[in-house]
Amino acid sequence: MELREYDKGLFIKNAMDFEPEHIFECGQCFRWNKYENGYIGVVSGRVAFVYKKDGDVYIEGGKKEDEDFWRKYFDLDRDYGKIKERLREDEVLKEAVEHGYGIRLLKQEPFETLISFIISANNRIPMIKKAVDNISKRFGKKIIFKDMEFYSFPSIEELKEASIDELEECGTGFRAVYIYEAVKRIYEENISLDEIMTLDTDAAQEKLLQFKGVGPKVADCVLLFSMQKYDAFPVDVWVKRIMQRFYLAPDVSLKRIRDFGRQKFGDLAGFAQQYLFYYAREKRV
Repeated sequence: MELREYDKGLFIKNAMDFEPEHIFECGQCFRWNKYENGYIGVVSGRVAFVYKKDGDVYIEGGKKEDEDFWRKYFDLDRDYGKIKERLREDEVLKEAVEHGYGIRLLKQEPFETLISFIISANNRIPMIKKAVDNISKRFGKKIIFKDMEFYSFPSIEELKEASIDELEECGTGFRAVYIYEAVKRIYEENISLDEIMTLDTDAAQEKLLQFKGVGPKVADCVLLFSMQKYDAFPVDVWVKRIMQRFYLAPDVSLKRIRDFGRQKFGDLAGFAQQYLFYYAREKRV
């Protein structure tokens, strides 16, 4: 899809397989919120207002020099039509794909994604969003957009200054110590999340599981949403429910569900997971 410039930013003419609500409400990100007829969010130090009108998607605030960034972030070079065609061969996924037809997997920044999904453990999305926003306000940089204040997610260097108490005050609860220790390890041991990204999915997951507070689901979310490991299959409560209802026995383990999902859907497991998650949560399966 082609990105073009207009007076307020960038836009995608005749955007196919791109529905802002599907993308921002399918559990993969926490910095986008409903605003007017679209969503406004903070991404890697940038703020944008994204909405769809007459088949075109507008990225208000997007700059010409950031065209490549937004192209990668929204995965615009991938043919989602072909992905959905393959996944529709499965009867359950056929219905899920039709429901979430406009989902695209975002390419998010690994450090922010790691910290955000540590916060997500045993938590609800509104509380996750609030905690991530509080951390950004306290330790990130202010950005003015549409006469409103926003804050970038802090870098490793900025967040290493945070104490456990300060992180708790941001609404992270028992996860504060996990965040503190993850940041400390990354900084002091010079751990490169970009290097972890170059490993295969299983090896990368092993590395992520070494962080306290990171279990298989959190690790798989980081792999899928920031490291482009599309064979990852995160299993949360909604995916567990739909998999047990349509594919597996009710008493099957989370590991068995994960392994089954990866085996059944292969290199499209992560895409299948997002369609299933969105469908299960929206339909209250």
